Amino acid sequence: MKDTLLKAFNFRHACKNFDSTKSVSSEDFSTILEAGRLSPSSFGFEPWKFLIIQNPKLREKLFPISWGAQNSLKGASHFVIILARKKADMIYDANYITQIMSNTQQLPEEVVIRKRGAYESFQKNDFNLLESNRAMFDWASKQTYIALGNMLTAAALLEIDSCPIEGFNQTAVEKLLSEEGLLDTEQFGVSVMAGFGYRAEEPHPKTRQTIEAVTQWVE
Repeated sequence: MKDTLLKAFNFRHACKNFDSTKSVSSEDFSTILEAGRLSPSSFGFEPWKFLIIQNPKLREKLFPISWGAQNSLKGASHFVIILARKKADMIYDANYITQIMSNTQQLPEEVVIRKRGAYESFQKNDFNLLESNRAMFDWASKQTYIALGNMLTAAALLEIDSCPIEGFNQTAVEKLLSEEGLLDTEQFGVSVMAGFGYRAEEPHPKTRQTIEAVTQWVE
């Protein structure tokens, strides 16, 4: 099992040239999405949404405002924009938080009250998340990267290539998605993108620092 896992991590790279003639199967891509959906999040509040952009015309519109995504937009079988929830949904007394606790997590009312109190204290006292809208959005965005990482690893285990992407004009992309009716800017912002497909050429050898350079044991 460990060899399989490490093989997947060595296989994975930020694919810069996708083979546009090859498509990821519906079954395999559903597995990748499930890896994102099942990812952990703070308090279990799942502050994400996955937009799968397959429409060629919308990809063309994204192309000039997403410089780091251009290779993916041209050739990737599937292109995903991960949205992060904003303060309106993530503040401790938001309807969304109530819905998650009551309906999704199916917590008893007394547990909802206790958990909300703990979440309020966390936001106010531990992480100071109420200081600005940006602080709350950045906190939610950090969690979307957990989902992204799991999606990239799931893809690699299936021998599917991927490319995580931050190279885009966030304001312009959000404006476009809003105009297309795909984004409520009161609830969501664009966190990160990713392309999935199959490589058109072999990547350069993977380079990383040694394990000694990036770890410190405290015993």
